[in-house]
Amino acid sequence: MHNIVMTKITLTAEYQRISGESLVASVEISCPPTNAGSATFKAASGDEVPWVPGEYHAFRAIDLYDVQVKGTPGDTVTVIGGTW
Repeated sequence: MHNIVMTKITLTAEYQRISGESLVASVEISCPPTNAGSATFKAASGDEVPWVPGEYHAFRAIDLYDVQVKGTPGDTVTVIGGTW
């Protein structure tokens, strides 16, 4: 079964998971160019990686539960793709 993944996450100063449960999908994660600051991502490995406004990356078969993000409160991150 294929499902579309489309979500917008409003960032806070604390880490939050992209998905509240295990969800393996192929997606593009992006930080809109209108964000005021960088978003910091953390994966299961614990490494932190900052993304600047306008940055985006495509991921294939990633478990979105393992990805956490924080940043300037009110900024957003979008996740678009599906479970195909």
